[in-house]
Amino acid sequence: MPSYKKIFENNRQWLEMRKASDPHFFEKLAEDQNPDYLYIGCSDSRVAAEELMGVGPGKIFVHRNIANVVNTLDMSSAAVIQYAVEHLNVKHIIVCGHYDCGGVKAAMQAKDYGLLNPWLRTIRDVYRLYQEELDAIPDIEARHRRLVELNVFEQCFNVTKMAVVQESYLKYQTPEVHGWVFDIHSGELIDLHIDFKALLHKIQHIYDLTGQEWYRPSK
Repeated sequence: MPSYKKIFENNRQWLEMRKASDPHFFEKLAEDQNPDYLYIGCSDSRVAAEELMGVGPGKIFVHRNIANVVNTLDMSSAAVIQYAVEHLNVKHIIVCGHYDCGGVKAAMQAKDYGLLNPWLRTIRDVYRLYQEELDAIPDIEARHRRLVELNVFEQCFNVTKMAVVQESYLKYQTPEVHGWVFDIHSGELIDLHIDFKALLHKIQHIYDLTGQEWYRPSK
């Protein structure tokens, strides 16, 4: 069977499996979505959010693009975050990168990628911010892995800069922003342990869009 048609056979088998385990599965699925998580990840076909997190349909609101970039001039990612926070009331926003990321590797090359150049520039800007640290890493693969992690961190910064995130956190104490990396070689999901409250406090003086104090660190 051609691979394209095989997809529909897979879908038929999936339907049967779901109905067998829960006859009302699709009735409940069609009611509404109420996910606690917004997952912002890479478009890489090897990294599926639901599978690596071990959850089923309806549990995660997902946005994916090349190298899990959150560019506040990108209407797609901005609209997803706005919708997830204002209308879905997500409790957590996760930026998840992965090792062996083609977008990050491309950004490390002195090469013209045509239409990809403006997109990769965001990652190259991350390299510029941490150039001294990165250039001190002699092994190219280790350097790439570190840039993956730093890119996640900076995209978490970009999420935190958004007015909708600041305003929601000030009012409801949610969402919190998290940075993860998926190790594609081992299957391990790595929490970078970003201190979201400390991050808010650190950038408050420059990126405060609310005119109110979001977070006062405990003495």
